[in-house]
Amino acid sequence: MQPFKTHTGIVIPFNRSNIDTDAIIPKQYLKMLEKTGYGPHLFDDERYLDAGDVGTPVAERRLNPDCVLNQSPYDHGSIVLAQPNFGCGSSREHAVWALRDFGVRAVLAPSFGDIFFNNCFNNGLLPVILDQARVDELFRQSHSEPGFELTVDLQRRQIIGGGISWPFVVEAGRRQNLLRGLDEIALTLEHSEAIRDHERNRQQQEPWLFR
Repeated sequence: MQPFKTHTGIVIPFNRSNIDTDAIIPKQYLKMLEKTGYGPHLFDDERYLDAGDVGTPVAERRLNPDCVLNQSPYDHGSIVLAQPNFGCGSSREHAVWALRDFGVRAVLAPSFGDIFFNNCFNNGLLPVILDQARVDELFRQSHSEPGFELTVDLQRRQIIGGGISWPFVVEAGRRQNLLRGLDEIALTLEHSEAIRDHERNRQQQEPWLFR
């Protein structure tokens, strides 16, 4: 997993609440098993003027000019700004994969769907909870200044941009895991020698289980 320490990027404004995971990545793309290749289908239903499926080449589809992801400079953005309850709905981890594959490294919102929030930390994406007043101020800045950039500093736990620096809170263990680029599997593998010792001891103490 790619570590997250400090990231500077263009803010992509999604000024609405309750954006669910089906909107982030529609169900027909859940058939793909790899963690890559989802970026072109991020917000697929509003990004294209024609319906798509796994077998339809993206190059043959018509872009919706009203979708923020098709507008410059947001098509190169990497920090999503949203309203409350971002990532609600189903538990699909593919929603985080699609954001990451597009290039998003952080999502700022007043609140998140619980499972989506957890999935972010396991995939190198930083979800930052900010109070409503700060989110509204960031929307005002992003709308008045297309291409507005922010720096998300996980080491100092600060959002920096527009002449303002705001602190944010992140649980200490999750912060360390992101800084080191460790997901749950990598954390487990750090104890691989202890796990092997346990299995060897168990085989000696309870050999009938291994026949």
